[in-house]
Amino acid sequence: MKMKNLVILSGAGMSAESGIKTFREMGGLWEEYDVMEVASPQAWEQNPELVMRFYNERRKKLFEAEPNEGHKGIAELEKYFNVQIVTQNVDDLHERAGSTNVLHLHGELKKVRSNVDPNLIYTMDTWELKLGDKCEKGSQLRPHIVWFGESVPAINEATLICGKADVFVVIGTSLNVYPAAGLINYTPSDIPKFLIDPNNVRTNNEVTFIKEKASSGIKKLTEIILNKRLNDD
Repeated sequence: MKMKNLVILSGAGMSAESGIKTFREMGGLWEEYDVMEVASPQAWEQNPELVMRFYNERRKKLFEAEPNEGHKGIAELEKYFNVQIVTQNVDDLHERAGSTNVLHLHGELKKVRSNVDPNLIYTMDTWELKLGDKCEKGSQLRPHIVWFGESVPAINEATLICGKADVFVVIGTSLNVYPAAGLINYTPSDIPKFLIDPNNVRTNNEVTFIKEKASSGIKKLTEIILNKRLNDD
């Protein structure tokens, strides 16, 4: 029997239990930084040292972080479904938990890329990026992150993935950040949709709301969808 496609859209709340703070928790600030001073092309042009310091701090925390039970629970679902994760997160906790199909919409914190050739992407084995670290073309390396004001190259692939979903799950995102927030509108209208978040999340879509953190929410989701799968069989 063909495995059903389970598509998961994950956001910052997915990694909160791993000690990675969400933007919302910080009241619109990342640590003491205004977002436009550290996460925009203009910031990179005006003060690359500050931008690098900001991402170095976040990368250092990521190297110290571990996947939580929510990440692990999603990886376990690959036994029963064709699981595809579309994530707004720049961490690699889904992959480290064992998930094999992860599409990063907003880039990856442990990767850097050339300032002149976006196709030259390198994986870092340390947390620190410095001024003077250059690509093979001699250009400064920058964080491999989609900054505010930049296009989201992976969004077209994400819409195709969502269009093939048999089950769709939104977890740990306020559905306020576009274009990612619009992905639910590309899913088939008649499939089961779930939303996992400890906070109230407004949506115009018909969803089963599981008001839990990632770890306990994924546990409840697993019980629901595996029970439904067995009944369908």
